Amino acid sequence: MVEDAIKKAQILIEALPYIKRFHKKTIVIKYGGSILDSFDIRRGVLEDIVFLNYMGLRPVLVHGAGPRISERMRSLGKKAEFVEGMRVTDCETIKIVQEELEKLNAIIVKEIIGLGAKAMGINPKSRNVLLVEKKKAAVDLGLVGQIIKVNTRSILNVLQEEAIAVVLPLGRDSNKKVYNCNADEAAASIAAGLRAEKLVLLTNVKGIMRNTEDTHSFISSLSVSEARDLIKDNIIQHGMIPKVEACIASLQGGVKKTHIIDARTEHSLLLEIFTDRGIGTEIVKEK
Repeated sequence: MVEDAIKKAQILIEALPYIKRFHKKTIVIKYGGSILDSFDIRRGVLEDIVFLNYMGLRPVLVHGAGPRISERMRSLGKKAEFVEGMRVTDCETIKIVQEELEKLNAIIVKEIIGLGAKAMGINPKSRNVLLVEKKKAAVDLGLVGQIIKVNTRSILNVLQEEAIAVVLPLGRDSNKKVYNCNADEAAASIAAGLRAEKLVLLTNVKGIMRNTEDTHSFISSLSVSEARDLIKDNIIQHGMIPKVEACIASLQGGVKKTHIIDARTEHSLLLEIFTDRGIGTEIVKEK
């Protein structure tokens, strides 16, 4: 109907200023957890990323594979251990981590190409992006890396080809030893290294809530100081803390704006980037 066509045209007009503003700008997107294993959700997210690519933005996708790694370890009779959200990674585990990340990386690249865009997987075997050292913690985490430098050249080479860079969170130290990295930290470091316009963390929750049981307590925008206060006051808790800390670190590294959004919402990436209101929580340096 004509009315429906007009509504669609109005949506495009609303998106136009954002398309112009973000043309040729880099957007780093982190996608992981159980939502990555849902084919329908993953396809929707990848469709949005391909759309961003065709609109002239430069998407970089950083992904984990936590549930797949844990499932593989269970199948081998090996117990998954976590300390402060980090997977304890011995020599046997790092091989499993590497294999599962590489398998998933290949699947994502293939699916993006199937949607009509160019894509290239980036891992430390071919191009090491993350230079790391062993992470220090209260207990020995094994082969878990602390990112000390990002080699952006490999990613920039992919983006210059108008392709989507698909990066897995593994790094190498000065002796070429492979380390497992937290995917949120990896995405934040890469976003800062690229001086990205945005860092977007895809989750399975709406965003940040003052009270997780009250849907009306959703917070659409926070400054860094406000976010830190919410952590201090135990309003931001558990798995949301490392995500917020990743956002803060990327902002301090030069990223313009960060977002935490629900990947389960259809076209959540496009709604957050190309509409006036957005749908998730944005965290900025200062309001």
